[in-house]
Amino acid sequence: MAKKVLVTYASQTGFTQGVAEMIGKTLSNENLKVDVIPMKDVDDISSYEAVIAGSGIQAGAWLPEAMQFVRSNRQVLSKKPFAAFLVCMTLAMKNGNNYHSHVQNWLLPVKSLVPTVSSEIFAGGLDLKKIPSVVDRFKFWLSTLFGVWKEGDHRDWGAIRLWAGELKQMLAK
Repeated sequence: MAKKVLVTYASQTGFTQGVAEMIGKTLSNENLKVDVIPMKDVDDISSYEAVIAGSGIQAGAWLPEAMQFVRSNRQVLSKKPFAAFLVCMTLAMKNGNNYHSHVQNWLLPVKSLVPTVSSEIFAGGLDLKKIPSVVDRFKFWLSTLFGVWKEGDHRDWGAIRLWAGELKQMLAK
């Protein structure tokens, strides 16, 4: 019987959704049955043998609905393999690699609630049209003018598939 795995995510602009979908696609095989579902649509995680959860970042933290998902499901998540990831623009900055350890700290609140078997951070993307707040859109627009960020998709699909492949090996056991 195939193991049932949930890949769930919270995303404001769709870049985290794309990462979650790639993780799900990479995990899918004859040994793993994978559901990729937005956190807001997940009702019950008890039927899953493992959960992988990811969130976009806002002000250096997982999105509020993502943290609420982890808090609400903390007891069940603690009893099964749980992996976490985040997607953020900080890693796509000119010197983004210099912030790698700083960005990893943004997963600490999640890890303090539920132990993780693995965690990873990924660069996201910037599409000014998708930023919901006019004020934030203006701030990002100014930042792009000054060269802090560059608009576009900065996701590293190879790194995403590599991490998902490592998870696949871990979960297939």
